[in-house]
Amino acid sequence: MQAVNTYLRGGVALQDFEFLSPKTIEEAVSIKAAAGNKARALAGGTDVLVQLKVGRFDIDQLIDMKNIPELNELSFSESDGLTIGAAVPCYKIYEDPTVRSSYPCIVDSSELIGSIQIQGRASLGGNVVNSSPSGDSLPSLIALNGSAVIQGTSGTRSVPLEEFFTGPGRNVMTEDELLVSLNFPAPSKNSGAAFLRFIPRNEMDIAVANVASSVTLTADGKNFESARISIGAVGPTPYFAKDAGDLLAGQEVNDENIAKAAEAAKKYASPITDMRGTIEQRIHLVGVLTKRTLDIAIQRARG
Repeated sequence: MQAVNTYLRGGVALQDFEFLSPKTIEEAVSIKAAAGNKARALAGGTDVLVQLKVGRFDIDQLIDMKNIPELNELSFSESDGLTIGAAVPCYKIYEDPTVRSSYPCIVDSSELIGSIQIQGRASLGGNVVNSSPSGDSLPSLIALNGSAVIQGTSGTRSVPLEEFFTGPGRNVMTEDELLVSLNFPAPSKNSGAAFLRFIPRNEMDIAVANVASSVTLTADGKNFESARISIGAVGPTPYFAKDAGDLLAGQEVNDENIAKAAEAAKKYASPITDMRGTIEQRIHLVGVLTKRTLDIAIQRARG
C-alpha cells in the first residue's frame, strides 16, 4: 500500500489516494467492496488517470490490476474460444498471431485506440468498463458476440456485451465488482468480421460514428447464414442492431440485401449534433459504414 499525491498540470494539488497492487482477484474484489465508489480499478490507466485529473470523480484508493494473473491472460482454444484478460494491453492483442488470423475485427479496432504509446498501456477491458458511447473497441466486441466475465463478493457472472452498457460511462457492474476478462466464441467456418469508424482527423480523434459487422456464410459463400451488426458514437451506448443482422439470415449475398441491412441499422441511431458532426451526418454514416463493414466481412469470410 502506497500513498500517492497526484497533481494537475501547473502544480495544483488534486487529491491524495492510496495506490494498491493486489496479487489476486479475490484481494482486489475485497478492496473494491470495502471502498465502493471511492475506489477505482486501473487496468491501463489511459482513461482513469485523465478522469482523475479533470475531477470527474473523487477516490480514496486506486487499485492496480496489472499484477493479477487472470487479468493478464490472452489465450485461445477451439472449445473455449478467445479469452482476453481485462488488463492485457492493446499492442499484445493486435500483435498476437491467433487474434490477427481469427479475430481481425478486434485488430481493426484495437490498433485505432490512441497512439502507439497509449496502446502500450490501454486495455480493451478498460475501454469496456469506461463505457464511453464512442469507445472504438465496443462495436467489434459486441458484433463478435463477446461477453464480460465479472467477479464480485457474490461470485462470478458472465454478461453478454450487448447487455453490458446502460448509459454514457455506465454499465451493469455493481460497486463491489471488477471486470476479469472478455470472452469470445471460436469463429465459425466461413465467417468474417470488420470494424470501421469515421473521424474528423486522421489520428487520435473521437469517432463521429463507428460500426462493426460479423457474418457467417454458407459453404459456397453465396448466402448469409447469420450476421451481427453493432454501431457506436450515435447514442448513449453502443448498440447491437439485432434486426439489421437478422434481415440478412438466409438471404443471398448481394448489394440489395446489404443495403436493406444498412437502412435497418440506421434506425438504431439516436445521435446528437455537436462539434464533431450533425444528427443527419451521423445517421448517414451508420448506413455507409454498415455497408462497408459488411463488404469487408464477406471478403474475409470467403477467405
